[in-house]
Amino acid sequence: MRAVVAAGSLLAFSHAAPGSGLPDRVVLLANSDAPDSVAIARHYAQVRGVPASNIIALAMPVAETITWREFVATVWQPLEDELVKRGWIDAIAMDLFDEVGRRKYAVSGHRIAALVVCRGVPLRIAHEPALYRELGPLTSHPEFRTNQGAVDSELSLLARTDYPINAGLPNPLYGVEHPSDYALSQVVKVSRLDGPAAQEAMHLVDLAVQAERHGLLGRAYVDIAGPHENADRWLEATASRIAALGFDLSVSRGSATVSASARIDAPALYFGWYTPDLNGPFRLPGFQFPPGAIAVHIHSFSAHTLRSATEGWCGPLVARGVTATVGNVFEPYLEYVHRPDLLMEALSRGDNLVDAAYYALPLLSWQSIVIGDPLYRPFAVSVPEQTKDLSALPEALAGYAVLRRMNLLEASGKQGEAIEAGRAGMKSAPSLALALGLARRLSAAGNSEQASWIVRGAAESADMTPWNWELLREAAVFLANHQKAAEAIDLYRKLFEADQIPEEARSPWLAEAREVALQAGDTALAAQWKMEIDQGVEKGLASKGP
Repeated sequence: MRAVVAAGSLLAFSHAAPGSGLPDRVVLLANSDAPDSVAIARHYAQVRGVPASNIIALAMPVAETITWREFVATVWQPLEDELVKRGWIDAIAMDLFDEVGRRKYAVSGHRIAALVVCRGVPLRIAHEPALYRELGPLTSHPEFRTNQGAVDSELSLLARTDYPINAGLPNPLYGVEHPSDYALSQVVKVSRLDGPAAQEAMHLVDLAVQAERHGLLGRAYVDIAGPHENADRWLEATASRIAALGFDLSVSRGSATVSASARIDAPALYFGWYTPDLNGPFRLPGFQFPPGAIAVHIHSFSAHTLRSATEGWCGPLVARGVTATVGNVFEPYLEYVHRPDLLMEALSRGDNLVDAAYYALPLLSWQSIVIGDPLYRPFAVSVPEQTKDLSALPEALAGYAVLRRMNLLEASGKQGEAIEAGRAGMKSAPSLALALGLARRLSAAGNSEQASWIVRGAAESADMTPWNWELLREAAVFLANHQKAAEAIDLYRKLFEADQIPEEARSPWLAEAREVALQAGDTALAAQWKMEIDQGVEKGLASKGP
């Protein structure tokens, strides 16, 4: 992904008065030739209380990539005509058409809070050389000499008429916390319910509603080192904002993406870059995101297809249970992707997903898409509300609410209260993650013996899920560092019983465990683990071939 700079201008129209409520002003677009598409639309409408009459089903191609002629004939024009007919867009039709085939309208505004595009609606529009025209000053840059783009990004301009399809157009909502009616009238905010399987696309709204009941729960991960300083700065700002919210946070600044052996329990928030396909701990067998998770990996083609569970990032993230993400169907160039820091800024102040996404997006009629329930508000529930009744939270995630409260108390100088909150949390919502967070604070306060006891007990009762693999390893390291080598060895044994752990994660853990065994004087066990290390190396060399 390369960095470029560009300028441009926008037309403006007046904004229609809002309707009675957000669900009433959500419009759903489905492909009537794809039964799953209509089913997804109906499911969303039922879950969110959207009137069934707000569903628009049109016959269109089922392919992800279509031509401009197909897009105008089967998606844009039928949809725009229907939106005008139903009063969603306030406009007067003309008997005039532009060179692409779009009808010209005199538009005075719209009342659409969000347009939800359902799986089965095409994803991308291919470049059509016959329709290319220069559009200064944007097309003075070779990167913008194209009319390829995301279907959703083009639909963002449904309330405009006769806009140029080549290059992109600046988004008047970008970085504006309180946009004017004048600016809002120019943009139809679009999000997509899509993924490798229809059930996964349908499940996006279920995950959002589930997470909204108790607020976002889990840890945060930011992977910063990439090929351009701009995005590194954005991700540093993203990490700072997440930390200020109190989330337990892991930040990676290495040259590679997060390794398969890295901690990745309960990833409620993930932001990173830069590799073409989902990798690292996200590929672990059985890995799943917690409900409500927001994950963004910056890459030029992160959403070039949504039908694969392994190719790119957006489709694989949805397949693994993410609730919301953003991505790019073609090369957007760095300055025109969704800004992760602005996305987090808007979400953390209480914005819903689609409003936050458009706040973070510089360019329309371009390459970016939003995946997830547009009405999803991950921070609608405060930390005090979350921790008021831990028994009401999902058992596997309740401890993370306590950790967040502890972090916020500690940030305000209340270390003692943070420890007491952790102790209380271990009684009502025990977990290995919470135990480690509490133990580190107890150890720093000079209570190492109790810290070791808490870690050992939590680790011994922890389930052997992918979330807990690295946590078990961290617990073993903690015990070894506190002169509890025998207990640490027991945890390493438990960890290595999980035969699903990939070799790239197992090998460094084995080397670490061997050192602990040697320190404990258990030479036989150290020799056994050394043999397993050597066998792993041999397998790796064999897999690479001659």
